[in-house]
Amino acid sequence: MSRTIRTARLRRGVLCALAAAAGTIALAVPASAHVTVSPAEAAAGGYATLSFKVPTESDTASTTGIDVQFPTDAPIASVTVQPKPGWTYKVTKGAPPAPLTVHGSQVSEIVTRITWTAQDGGGIKPGEFDTFSVSAGPLPEKGDQVVFKTLQTYSDGEVVRWVDVAAAGAAELEHPAPRVTLTAAAAAGHDDDGDDTASIEYTAATESDSTSDGTARALGITGLVLGVLGLAAGAFALITTRRRA
Repeated sequence: MSRTIRTARLRRGVLCALAAAAGTIALAVPASAHVTVSPAEAAAGGYATLSFKVPTESDTASTTGIDVQFPTDAPIASVTVQPKPGWTYKVTKGAPPAPLTVHGSQVSEIVTRITWTAQDGGGIKPGEFDTFSVSAGPLPEKGDQVVFKTLQTYSDGEVVRWVDVAAAGAAELEHPAPRVTLTAAAAAGHDDDGDDTASIEYTAATESDSTSDGTARALGITGLVLGVLGLAAGAFALITTRRRA
């Protein structure tokens, strides 16, 4: 086999390695942003300020409506909304499916959904995100998570349903519902406005740790991919040098 043929085959191999490395980088980047809620974890039976983060994924339409559904099988007795300039909101309530007692008092109504609507042609523009916050509690004492199925409405009429709930060990879903994982109940009480301060501090630290872990994993993947690219580039340079010699 001539040197020219061997060189051409090696060059093709290097190019394939570069293409594979580029594909790895593409896979390492999330395909899309999701509607999420923070904190990602909160103490069972505690109070927390829940913030729903809503990105606009459309390139041509704005987000004009957010409809967050609250669980009725594990109801939250008290939910209050933080006003948001440029948006109106509607709170829908209903009777709990089973008798509910909180702090010794019978609860006859629970929040079942909150709908935010953009005013005067406003909304969340393409490439932007916004947050919508509520104070909620006590969170359920049973179960391992609280799921908030959410509908996102765009200015062109499209509705994205963030309602999928994954079973344990299942692959990532295309439209996962926002959820809060419940941790062991906190010992501290709550203050006058209904927020459990100790619970909020604990969950904020957990979210920060989670973010740090995600950053470390991303840096590790990036380093690995750059290493592959470096090896491929070195091999290509070696082939070119030998050919010139």
